[in-house]
Amino acid sequence: MDREADVTVSQIERLHSKLSRLEDMFPGYRTELVEGAIVMSPLRPYHNDTVWDVRDSLKGQLPRGWAFISDVAIPFNGDNEFCPDLALIPDAERRKNLSSYPPDLVELAIEVVSPSSVHNDYEVKDRAYARRGIPNYLIFDPYKAHCMTLWNPGPDGYRGRDTIAYGDTVVVETGIGKFTIDTSGLPVDPSVVS
Repeated sequence: MDREADVTVSQIERLHSKLSRLEDMFPGYRTELVEGAIVMSPLRPYHNDTVWDVRDSLKGQLPRGWAFISDVAIPFNGDNEFCPDLALIPDAERRKNLSSYPPDLVELAIEVVSPSSVHNDYEVKDRAYARRGIPNYLIFDPYKAHCMTLWNPGPDGYRGRDTIAYGDTVVVETGIGKFTIDTSGLPVDPSVVS
């Protein structure tokens, strides 16, 4: 699968510059370009808690030479610049400390669902990440108390997917190793807790 960038460096910098200005104007919001529209999502404590818990769970399992970036721009094309909650890339690339990275570097993308991001996380990013050949995608959903694992990328989305209820262990087989995440301590929105 072709994972080369569809946009030039100057186009990437222009897009990212626009989004950076918006983020500076509206602190507490995550800003992305999704299907040509600027999408601003308010962040909630359970969102950040989930991101940090998942990162902490995975960090000790990472093979040497790999690292996470968080909320850093990944430009896909002129209509989509995503900022995954977590993206696993080669550490040598992360150490460049750039404002954006090409999607072909990403081995694993992780998103945590917010009320305003349901469609984008489950549908738009499923197709976009798969089309660009990102091998694995995880969606943690504190509003449904589950994690969806997606693998085997294809032109219309991921061909493999499982849903794991919070309380169980998520297992992800990647090209760089096997990762496990205990979901029993992940926060669940009070609206779904009985």
